[in-house]
Amino acid sequence: MRRLLLLPFLFMPSLHADPIAYPVTRKENITDTYHGVTVEDTYRWLEDDYSPETKAWVVAQNAVTQQSLAAIPSREAIRSRLTELWNYERSSLPQTEGGKWFYTVNSGLQDQAVLHVADSLDGERRVLLDPNALSEDGTVSLATYAVSEDGRWLAYATSGGGSDWNEIRVREIATGRDLDDHLRWVKFSGLSWAKDGSGFYYSRYPAPPEGEALTQVNENQTLWFHRVGTTQEEDRLIYERPDQPRWGIGGWVSEDGDYLLIHLSQGTDPKNRFAYLSLKDEGAAVVELLSEGDAEYSFIGNLGPVFHFHTDLDAPRKRVIAIDIRRPGREDWREVVPESGDLLDSARLVGGKLFGTYMKDASDRLYRFEADGSGKTEIRLPGLGSIGGLSGKQRDKEVFYAFTSFTEPPSIYRLDIASGQSSLWRKAEVGFDGSAYETKQVFFESKDGTRVPMFIVHRKGIALDGSHRVLMYGYGGFQISLQPGFSVSRAVWLGRGGIAVTVNLRGGGEYGREWHDAGRKLNKQNVFDDFIAAAETLVAEGYTRPGKLAIQGGSNGGLLVGACLTQRPELFGAALPAVGVMDMLRFNQFTIGWAWEEDYGSPADPEAFRVLHRYSPYHALKPGVRYPATLVTTADHDDRVVPAHSFKFAARLQECQAKDGPPVLIRIDTSAGHGAGTALSKVIERTADEWAFLESVLE
Repeated sequence: MRRLLLLPFLFMPSLHADPIAYPVTRKENITDTYHGVTVEDTYRWLEDDYSPETKAWVVAQNAVTQQSLAAIPSREAIRSRLTELWNYERSSLPQTEGGKWFYTVNSGLQDQAVLHVADSLDGERRVLLDPNALSEDGTVSLATYAVSEDGRWLAYATSGGGSDWNEIRVREIATGRDLDDHLRWVKFSGLSWAKDGSGFYYSRYPAPPEGEALTQVNENQTLWFHRVGTTQEEDRLIYERPDQPRWGIGGWVSEDGDYLLIHLSQGTDPKNRFAYLSLKDEGAAVVELLSEGDAEYSFIGNLGPVFHFHTDLDAPRKRVIAIDIRRPGREDWREVVPESGDLLDSARLVGGKLFGTYMKDASDRLYRFEADGSGKTEIRLPGLGSIGGLSGKQRDKEVFYAFTSFTEPPSIYRLDIASGQSSLWRKAEVGFDGSAYETKQVFFESKDGTRVPMFIVHRKGIALDGSHRVLMYGYGGFQISLQPGFSVSRAVWLGRGGIAVTVNLRGGGEYGREWHDAGRKLNKQNVFDDFIAAAETLVAEGYTRPGKLAIQGGSNGGLLVGACLTQRPELFGAALPAVGVMDMLRFNQFTIGWAWEEDYGSPADPEAFRVLHRYSPYHALKPGVRYPATLVTTADHDDRVVPAHSFKFAARLQECQAKDGPPVLIRIDTSAGHGAGTALSKVIERTADEWAFLESVLE
């Protein structure tokens, strides 16, 4: 069967063949004035996703989309191959508490991974929590969990239908019995137990008005302590900042149990503040340790009263510093690991040592230091790829990490701290021969001469004759780095003769703070220029031609795709914008959208408005232009980037598309959200639709 799937697509019917009758989308005469500029918003009524008219529009659009996609002959073969490849066992990194081991396992095609507990690392495991049993359609997911240090209690948060809202419950580990504890209106929160297991710390928001949970602006997050066996009404308020309603407040307990660390953020700006509460001293007050918001500070562990931070203060590629809270003045701060030429992407104290993960041109290197920063030693990794997590505590003698590349699925390794030697704990066995493919890292020049990298993955021995279908993926924002990593979806694309490209755009975090700053706010156009230059390079080097080039991105990456297809429509054959931020003048009006002003700027600022209005995908569309074939995807429970962005963009694109232009479809998933926790069955169906669409519309 695999050989059949590799045959060229010479006789595939195309969605270009017959014009699609799109549902009629009503237009309103609505305008806004920004800094003297009048802007139309004729599809604003689609922002009300609860209205009967919007719901009817969704049903009508989905009907047209599903009818079109179901008619593509290759779709079933793609869906079958996706199902086949995804059917492999995969585990999370293990963690230990109270003499027991905890990790999640997906046996293959389960919609959600199942949390297990075992008495030893390689001992027989038993199910502790199966999210698949919490809903009939697999759409309730385990968002996060924490185990008390004595191994008695499990605090766990679930999400329904992909929403960012979580509900927290407490389970007795020995019996598997849930207590009556039930906490609501939790979002963007961790769970951290008090050392004695009496309760845990978490963050929550005020309850939204009825019917507005998925759209209301999220402000006034607060930090609370919940005691096991009590109601949420009895929870104790730990910290709030009513004077700063847009601050994010998170808290966790230090490993020694002596301190509650309080992280204070402002939107998505990496710069943050930091406070702590001594848990040793009854009646102690919260102490503001880092209050200026002048840099990014990540707490990585403490040795008594000496706190270690991973920071970009005076170090764009980051370093590690130590602050003795008994002498917190900056003149007494000590540098533990200095900045180097490569980005120190993460650091943590484990087993009496300090481990640092460095990123060099978007791939990882791992080093071990003494706690004082001396004795830097490289830990040999299995190859060129990326590390997923580094789990372990200061009392441990080993740590665990996952390692992956574009052609190898994640395998979990256990690292002996003393010797620095790694051994394989769990290897993912996938029915995909990665050795048949090669990965190249290519550097190209962007519009302004900046050197930008991208990874190109393809079958070995291809001819660079412009004949290949290419799927180009990017993100370019919020200091998020795109590193080598295995994807079943990409594996299927590769197996059907495609080329997969990942571009490390400015706005990401691959080269530290300066790389991020070069692609945000007034510099955002650099991100789109980078992506466009990558496409031009792929065409010039013979990998593909515009009619065979597809672009894909989600969330901020959906904005990327929307901006590029409006700026250079002739350069691309197809576009897959997923859950994208498409209306750059109203993104800050819903849920947590205001927080993105730290990356995008605010429409209320005249200078930022001019930039936002210029590239906003919804506003940049022009009637009669031949835009690439486009499949917009979103979900009805996305309360991160509300679906109105995609609704309005799709409606406007259908209106503006040239009469003889390729199809513009929108696929709206139900009981799904921004992406995290989406049921695997839904992921398979969506990906089958996307790949079938691309194969049908690309020349």
